[in-house]
Amino acid sequence: MRLVVQRVKGASVSIKNEIYSKIDSGLLLYVGIEKSDTIDDINFVANKVLQLRIFPDENNKMNLSIMDIGGEILSISQFTLASYLKKGRRPDFSNAKEPDEAEKLYHQFNDILKENIAVKTGIFGAMMDIE
Repeated sequence: MRLVVQRVKGASVSIKNEIYSKIDSGLLLYVGIEKSDTIDDINFVANKVLQLRIFPDENNKMNLSIMDIGGEILSISQFTLASYLKKGRRPDFSNAKEPDEAEKLYHQFNDILKENIAVKTGIFGAMMDIE
């Protein structure tokens, strides 16, 4: 599983030029599911995201988690994170999990996060614009 985690003051996802989901302060996650990923991997990464101390405390030290600040998460499926780029000029996506299986794990990942915090998403497999 590959994940890009970005702190944001706000973020939104639009589909067909209409805002589909929007969050205020929190995390924007790009989630790539790989062939070898299991539910154990999903659980581990989801819990890691919830506990990452990447928000500043009162002393401006990165010491608080997303749960500590009461932030939100915008989770976006991004199969291109599973690409292999070392050979040639065209990405190789053979390491990405098959779409049906990847979608199930992506939803399970978000469900784990939702047990602890507000999570918004895009639509798996859709063309999305992130702001």
